Amino acid sequence: MRCAIVSRAGQVIANGHLVLHKDENGEWRLDLETDGGRLLQGGLVDANGDLSMASQMLFRQFFAVWGMSDLTLTVVVR
Repeated sequence: MRCAIVSRAGQVIANGHLVLHKDENGEWRLDLETDGGRLLQGGLVDANGDLSMASQMLFRQFFAVWGMSDLTLTVVVR
């Protein structure tokens, strides 16, 4: 899924793809692969498919990498 990370000022911080990766324990993880080649690891997807905790962990990674809060993830589905 194609996406952009946008600051509260409207600046595009990064473009990339949201992806689901299966980890070594067989659990699914929500990650972001940027066009620049960086992999930001989000949290684990709940057994029922809920992405709430996985996306919260991913947004924590955004803060750790870019040092900004209030970022928006914009997704384009084609």
